[in-house]
Amino acid sequence: MRKSKLSSNNRAASALLVLFLFVIVAAQQPEAPPSPYSPGLLEELNRLHGAALASDYDYRQVAYLCNNIGPRLSGSPQARGAVEYVAAEMRKLGAEVKLEKVMVPHWVRGEERAALVEYPGMVPGTTQKVVVTALGNTVATPPEGLTAEVIPVGSFEELAALGRERVAGKIVLYNVRFDQQLAAMGQAGQAYGQAVAYRWGGPSAAARLGAVASLVRSVGGADYRLPHTGSFAYAQDATRIPAGAVTSEDAELIQHLSARGPVRLRLVLTPQTLPDVESYNVIADLKGSENPEQIVIVSGHLDSWDLGTGALDDAVGVGEAMQVLNLVKQLNLRPKRTIRFIAWMNEESGLAGGRTYAENHKAEIADHIAAIESDEGVGHSLGFSAHVSEKAMPMLQPLAQILRAHGATAVRRVEQSVGADISPLENAGVPGFAPLQDERTYFNYHHTPADTFDKVGKRELAENSAVLAVLAYAVASLPEPLPR
Repeated sequence: MRKSKLSSNNRAASALLVLFLFVIVAAQQPEAPPSPYSPGLLEELNRLHGAALASDYDYRQVAYLCNNIGPRLSGSPQARGAVEYVAAEMRKLGAEVKLEKVMVPHWVRGEERAALVEYPGMVPGTTQKVVVTALGNTVATPPEGLTAEVIPVGSFEELAALGRERVAGKIVLYNVRFDQQLAAMGQAGQAYGQAVAYRWGGPSAAARLGAVASLVRSVGGADYRLPHTGSFAYAQDATRIPAGAVTSEDAELIQHLSARGPVRLRLVLTPQTLPDVESYNVIADLKGSENPEQIVIVSGHLDSWDLGTGALDDAVGVGEAMQVLNLVKQLNLRPKRTIRFIAWMNEESGLAGGRTYAENHKAEIADHIAAIESDEGVGHSLGFSAHVSEKAMPMLQPLAQILRAHGATAVRRVEQSVGADISPLENAGVPGFAPLQDERTYFNYHHTPADTFDKVGKRELAENSAVLAVLAYAVASLPEPLPR
């Protein structure tokens, strides 16, 4: 009995000793830092999120840009009309509006047609139409067109192996397929990058070997014989030759016929490159209540290609950014820092808007706390990408809980730029952000005649507006700026 009692006393003493040591260790642990998100800020962010999902302001703005104004190619009357419209809408919200002058290229598409005029098995007196579109800023063919044999290649290496003797005087067709399986796995951007290299550098590579024109298989997942336009760059060491894109179906046709004998094509492209014209970035500020000199940009680009009406690329981005200012005003919120809306001009064919802004504001780069750009369509919202330092991530992760209500829980840190227009700012150290979304079908419509308002999902647009609103207001209202 005495032994049992002693054992019991020992156990009790041991338990007290463990408890004592636990208290000492716990006391030595550093306290968790206080959350930068006060209850008041969290309440405001949740209100913003709910209001974004309930509002159709962004949808109506996108509809007007696409259906009422139409295609907004840099230098066009529609681009000018879009500037005036968006500036007027921002003034209605009470924002301080400025039009920032940007000199932009003025390229006009002209006539574009092509036909196979000689090929194996051709019925005498007939031709086969090829659906073609000019690439942005290409030079023209002669007014009557040019006719030459088409040489399909599957890579730059295959082109180089042919050599000048087999390429000179011919039309080169880069028949490089867009990787649909990669896109279906959620890597559409990577698939696009692989294929677009032939649009970007193909004309000069062909010209160096004496080709008279360059064609590329339309980049993207579009079927139904849709051509896909876009920009490219002429190299300084190569002759400037006409450049266009044919549909995936016509690329396959030419490949099939060329395996059986020579194929000749007549190509007519009559674009004009006119003198640069004056255009504008639309800038609208909602001034911060405590640090108005500190700026958080929320943005999309206002110009578009001219085959469709630029709905997904990028009227939706402009509409989402407009919605941010609309909601902040509607809810009578006061961010500590200035939220700056920007509708960029000339993203598609030169990036003049983004570069001009960075140059004009280089003395204020330190006061640019963040730059957000939406320019990847309007798929289901997944969260956002952040081109930030690792030190900034703990300040951003809590936003996932607010965005969880519509499934946008991903806060993904990346090492590369996340937006074309904001890339000059990112290169100067400004944290960059972009909405992260399902883009598996985005390149089915991108830069094609099918990029029209009917492709815009109202719910998906609201989800992405919610991401921009929550992110922009949070960064503009945190006690401290994001660390760089």
